[in-house]
Amino acid sequence: MATAALPPLPPQFKSIQHHLRTAQELDKREPVVAYYCRLYAMQTGMKIDSKTPECRKFLSKLMDQLEAMKKQFGDNEAITQEIVGSAHVENYALKMFLYADNEDRAGQFHKNMIKSFYTASLLIDVLTVFGELSEENVQHRKYARWKAAYIHNCLKNGETPQPGPIGMEGESFDVEREEAGSSSVHSGTTQPASSSTYEANNIPPSNYTGIHIPPGAHAPANTPAEVPHNTGVTSNTIQPATQNVPLVDPSLYSAQSAGEVRLTPEDFARAQKYCKYAGSALQYEDVSTAVQNLQKALKLLMTGRE
Repeated sequence: MATAALPPLPPQFKSIQHHLRTAQELDKREPVVAYYCRLYAMQTGMKIDSKTPECRKFLSKLMDQLEAMKKQFGDNEAITQEIVGSAHVENYALKMFLYADNEDRAGQFHKNMIKSFYTASLLIDVLTVFGELSEENVQHRKYARWKAAYIHNCLKNGETPQPGPIGMEGESFDVEREEAGSSSVHSGTTQPASSSTYEANNIPPSNYTGIHIPPGAHAPANTPAEVPHNTGVTSNTIQPATQNVPLVDPSLYSAQSAGEVRLTPEDFARAQKYCKYAGSALQYEDVSTAVQNLQKALKLLMTGRE
């Protein structure tokens, strides 16, 4: 865990304060994700202002935190290998997203699911440290931020939110004010409060009925999204979660190695990436995602095509 305390957040870095807060909250249970949240904040802060004294001082302390974490977790592949780290952060972001999405579709509207939507969007921001976001993650980020604002404003105004994807105008809500009024206690030392307001109007108007987000897609097993609400039944025996395992891609049966399949370095890198994604998915007991990624890697290696 990072030990060096950060100085007060300069006003110029207002846009990264929630990524830093997320890092603090995840320090104990998800240090890898916390590390990359800080790395994102560091890289973004450098682009915003690395010259003024207060910003340079803040970035220097943040760098100290990163170096301390890198030293502490130096034997963790998710820290030393970007492919593994990317898969780990993406899986955790999708875990948060699917918990909130499943709660939303079930009509269970509450502050934890709002925060999960918003945190998922922040973690998708963090994925940009590994390169350009996939179109799917861009859509997930837009949807999660909009849903967080929409549901928050509905509850604030005494209205019942509509579950699932719907067409809606921009929404906004004050994250700091919401967290200050929440009964939940955040771990770690928080950044100084400010009037940071998330503006969903910054997102181009979209009709979210066009986004294909099937319930449970990518959902890791045994996540809070799969815990039944108040069943009243207690048991000392934990039953394995039932999962829908995808069918084997039929094209793999007919795929024939052409003897001399010419694989480029990019092909090997993509195959390795799929295998890393599969390994990360298994950390969450997500068999479906693991199988899908392994099949992609196998098809690529056998045919030279995806």
